Amino acid sequence: MAELQKLYDAILNGDSKASVAITEQALAENVPPLDIITNYMIPAMDDVGKRFECEEYFVPELLLAARAMKGCMQLVRPLLTASGAQPAGRVVIGTVKGDLHDIGKNLVASLLEGGGFEVIDLGADVPAAKFIETVNEKNANIVCLSALLTVTMPSMKSTIQAFRDAGIRDRIKVLVGGAPLTQQFADEIGADGYSENASGAVALARRMVSA
Repeated sequence: MAELQKLYDAILNGDSKASVAITEQALAENVPPLDIITNYMIPAMDDVGKRFECEEYFVPELLLAARAMKGCMQLVRPLLTASGAQPAGRVVIGTVKGDLHDIGKNLVASLLEGGGFEVIDLGADVPAAKFIETVNEKNANIVCLSALLTVTMPSMKSTIQAFRDAGIRDRIKVLVGGAPLTQQFADEIGADGYSENASGAVALARRMVSA
């Protein structure tokens, strides 16, 4: 029998090799993929996020845990899709036009995926039109915009305005984040939410979909 508690520990410790091996064994023993995600992967990533907030974990630990979780997801996701299981929500994420920084965005994307969301990562330097095209194509309900440079913060405002012009603003929640941002700025540009860290973004996304 696959010892699934060890999967939780493997993700928490960033042990990619062990997490994949345990997941493979569990799937071979017909453990439902949704059980693996709901009972072990999501709680492990939640714990990783809490440790990051408490400064027990730092960016390297977060990245290792995210990599371990992604290895499991590559095995589990096709089975979930085939079974018709629905994700917690569909998130389109990217760093806005003019900004090439993506470490923070990558962390948020990984934690969202670990939290049960389907994540479509558009990378960095993403124009508004690409966000709009992907929202329509994937029927996403959340868009996460990231910026690390003060000079690219206005791109967030213009991207949100583009969502209004394209007629999709009312059916998506827009979350923003990045080192120079504040809650005040998020409110000024018409975002639905702001988080100052990756784990907070997951909690915020969950609140948005449950609302």
